[in-house]
Amino acid sequence: MPAIVHFEVQFKPEHVTDAAKYLAETLAATRAWPGNQGIEALVDDADPCHILVVETWATTQDHDDYAAWRATPEGRSALHEVLAAQPSKQVYSTTLPLGL
Repeated sequence: MPAIVHFEVQFKPEHVTDAAKYLAETLAATRAWPGNQGIEALVDDADPCHILVVETWATTQDHDDYAAWRATPEGRSALHEVLAAQPSKQVYSTTLPLGL
């Protein structure tokens, strides 16, 4: 099963109008990373500063390799400069059989 990653960010209000620009610049490297199968950014209807980035990865290891690169000086982006809080991340790679 592919790994689905939810990456939640909260932009500072003064930067929300530039959110698409910041995310496009940052996520270009994400899209290009081996194993990335898709990515989209969803804006919270109740709070436009709250954005959920949904990433699909071929494997959890592909995402783990990408995340390790992001923790290096070469992989660091400027996104942290415009966020109001630390981002949160959840990785989903196991499903429950629902018998539907």
